[in-house]
Amino acid sequence: MSWTDERVAILTKMWGEGQSASQIAKELGGVTRNAVIGKVHRLGLSNRATSGNKAAAKPKAAAKPAAARAAKPAAKPKAAPAAAAATAAPKPNLPPRKAIIPAGQPLPPQPSANEISPEALATVREVEKKAKKISLMELTERTCKWPIGDPATDEFWFCGLPSEPGKPYCEAHVGVAFQPMSARRDRRR
Repeated sequence: MSWTDERVAILTKMWGEGQSASQIAKELGGVTRNAVIGKVHRLGLSNRATSGNKAAAKPKAAAKPAAARAAKPAAKPKAAPAAAAATAAPKPNLPPRKAIIPAGQPLPPQPSANEISPEALATVREVEKKAKKISLMELTERTCKWPIGDPATDEFWFCGLPSEPGKPYCEAHVGVAFQPMSARRDRRR
């Protein structure tokens, strides 16, 4: 499909009458609504009369002969200043992101020992003395996955004792990890 002078004349006439781009595309045939809108903008017809009298609307390009429109060079795009573009779209007010700790850096503070009951803490310390001290690659479904030590050092390992059925940890570490709500609430007071 090419924009012949006849098709451009139909487009400008219908646009001036207030017809929609879809209606114009249907009338012309072989052209989409978006193609009609693009041609309207290239011809400079985008301003329509907003009054109720659609027949009185006079398109800009209709006054020029078809030969003058064809010889018209393409309009240069206007360059918007960078400052105006930056202020045009304000950024939404988002909450700050949590800091990402790169590998090899110290971990953020862990829960203190006073948040764990003294009995459970004593049991965990005894169990950790008997732990298998396995690496990440040695973990299975049936081994305790409780991490011990700082991952950034060579002295980091996993418990490795047999885990409780349906849990990722051994009996001692389950007692620390899964505490009843009332026990946690009582220790905070």
